[in-house]
Amino acid sequence: MDTDQSVLETVVIPRTRDLGDNFEVRRALPTSQKRMVGPFVFLDQMGPHVFTAGHGLDVRPHPHIGLATVTYLFDGEIEHRDSVGSIQTIQPGAVNWMTAGSGIVHSERTGKALRASGSSIEGLQCWVALPKKHEETDPGFVHVAANDLPILEGDGASAKIIAGSFFGKSSPVPTLSDLFYVDVALAPKARLDVPAEYPEQAIYVVEGQLDLGRDGVYGPGQLLVLRANTAVTLRNGSNGTTRLMLLGGEPMDGSRYLVWNFVSSSIERLEQAKEDWRLQRFAAVPGETEFIPLPDLPGKPIGYP
Repeated sequence: MDTDQSVLETVVIPRTRDLGDNFEVRRALPTSQKRMVGPFVFLDQMGPHVFTAGHGLDVRPHPHIGLATVTYLFDGEIEHRDSVGSIQTIQPGAVNWMTAGSGIVHSERTGKALRASGSSIEGLQCWVALPKKHEETDPGFVHVAANDLPILEGDGASAKIIAGSFFGKSSPVPTLSDLFYVDVALAPKARLDVPAEYPEQAIYVVEGQLDLGRDGVYGPGQLLVLRANTAVTLRNGSNGTTRLMLLGGEPMDGSRYLVWNFVSSSIERLEQAKEDWRLQRFAAVPGETEFIPLPDLPGKPIGYP
C-alpha cells in the first residue's frame, strides 16, 4: 500500500434530528456520501438523552421487511416487543438482533418502572440488508446477553464482537451474511491494529478522540469509511477513553432499495409491503393497539449502493 495515500474513502458527518423533548438522533447511514458499508444500510445514534419522570421512549409498532435490525446500548434500557411474540428488555452491552425477512412488526418503549422514575438512554441502531436468498426468510428475534459476547483485551484496548467475526473471534448472534460489528474501547495512549479482514470497513466514533496519524484526529459522531481492503491503526487521541464501533463486511449481492422501514432487491416487493401495512395485513404485536401509519412517500425508492 502507498504509505502517502489516505486510508479513508470518505468522512460522514451525520445529520441530526430532534424527535421531540430534545431527544436527538444522528443518522450516519444512509447519506449522499455513502449509502452502505458492507450489508449495513442504516446507522443511527440515539442520545445521550435524559427522560424526566413520566416520560420515556415510545416507538409505536411499525413494520420491516428484507433486513435485520441491530440494537446496542451504552446506557439505559429499552423494552422490545414484536409480532413473533418476543418480549425482551435490552440493557447496555447486550444485543437485540431481529430478522425481519418476509415481514415483522415491533415496538420499542421505556418500561413502566423507568418511566415513573425517569431514565437516560444512549445507543446505536443499525439495519443490515439480508442476502437475496434470505430476503423472504421467516422473521425471528435473538437476544444475546453482554456476558455471552466474546471480548479481546490487551495493552489498554478491548474489542467486543457484537455480531459476525473479527480479530479471530465470532459472536453467537446468528447473522445471515459475512459481516462484523465490534465495540472498541481504547484507554489513554492505547492503540489497536485493525486488519483488512473485509473489503468494506468503517469506524464510527462514539466517545473521545480517534487519532489516525497523517489522516487526522476525529471526534464523536463521525463515520470514517476506509478505502477498500485497507488496514488501519487506531490510536486514542484524548486523555480519557475513546470508544469506537467497527462495522462492515462483504459487498451486497446486488442493488438494494429502501423505502421507509423496508429494504428489498425488488421495487415491486416494496410496493407490496407498503400496501400490506396500509391495509394492516402484517401480524400484530401482542398486547399493542397503537401503530405508526404509513407516511406519504413521494418519489422513487432510493437505490443502494
